[in-house]
Amino acid sequence: MVIKSLKLKNYRNYELLNLTFDPKTNILYGDNAQGKTNILEALYLSGTTKSHRGTKDRDLIQFGREESHLETVVEKNGVLFQIDMHLKKNSPKGIAINKIPIRRAGELFGIVHFVFFSPEDLNIIKEGPAGRRRFIDLELSQLDKVYLSNLSNYNRIINQRNSLLKEIVYQKDLIDTLDIWDMQLAEYGTKIIERRKKFIDEVNRIIGGIHEKLTGGRENIELSYESSAGELSMEEMLRKNRERDIRFKSTSAGPHRDDLCFRVGDLDIRKFGSQGQQRTAALSLKLSEIELVKMLIHDTPILLLDDVLSELDKNRQNYLLDSIHDIQTVITCTGLDEFVNHRFSINKIFYVKNGTVAKEN
Repeated sequence: MVIKSLKLKNYRNYELLNLTFDPKTNILYGDNAQGKTNILEALYLSGTTKSHRGTKDRDLIQFGREESHLETVVEKNGVLFQIDMHLKKNSPKGIAINKIPIRRAGELFGIVHFVFFSPEDLNIIKEGPAGRRRFIDLELSQLDKVYLSNLSNYNRIINQRNSLLKEIVYQKDLIDTLDIWDMQLAEYGTKIIERRKKFIDEVNRIIGGIHEKLTGGRENIELSYESSAGELSMEEMLRKNRERDIRFKSTSAGPHRDDLCFRVGDLDIRKFGSQGQQRTAALSLKLSEIELVKMLIHDTPILLLDDVLSELDKNRQNYLLDSIHDIQTVITCTGLDEFVNHRFSINKIFYVKNGTVAKEN
């Protein structure tokens, strides 16, 4: 699959933008805060309905405007798909595929698959568990529509359960209604945990070889899923924690509190690894994500690299660039030196300055 073109209207700092991409390597370069990342964000949004930054739709619309429009054309297996997305300040986004409106955002998934790699991803191991859960959720939501549905239902029910926990303080008889929410929460939570564990198993089959090469054979890495329920089932955990949850007015355990552990040998590198170990493991994880997506969708994803090369040393730069030669890539950077020095094949170059984009080759 490849992205053929992107059109933006009133999006972030772009009043009007019309770009066509090369099927191989595309470079967006320029100073910081000129709008390079906004283009990657728009691409990612068009395939996932979400900003990689977690930004709300209304904040993506250009200041002073009421709505924004994105049009992305994708070619997949020789077939063209036009994805139109309308963002509105005071109502839900509208999405159409080949001019036909869709009812649910989930209908979009499967047409195009993005792997987004930003400098923040290099800190995924040393920072808190929320980023690691988000990594799993964003990837699985693209790969698995059933997972996306289960996650949406789980998030909806946990919000309702937490609201109920707050009301129980004032209406004790509401405790009896917790059973209904707990039954549903356990159902969806169990499915989410099972799919996440399967995903970790799939990553483990790939990441070991990549990490070994990156470390010159010095390290072996393994991922494991850490459930906040421990060895208990979701049903048992909810029963055990009920009094505590009522006291603190919040659901204390479940997939929304789970984590991903990274071990090099017997060392938990989240807590005890050096910064170099953590960043190398993060790079291994993103490269594994690319390979896993290739394997599961029987196609190549589109890679969005947001100023990552400047955060890597030369060896890791070289390994990353050597790993992506066969997939369409859109890369942002402040200069072209790292590519020239690497003698990396660049198919299309764009210069970005203050919301304008000029093609240079």
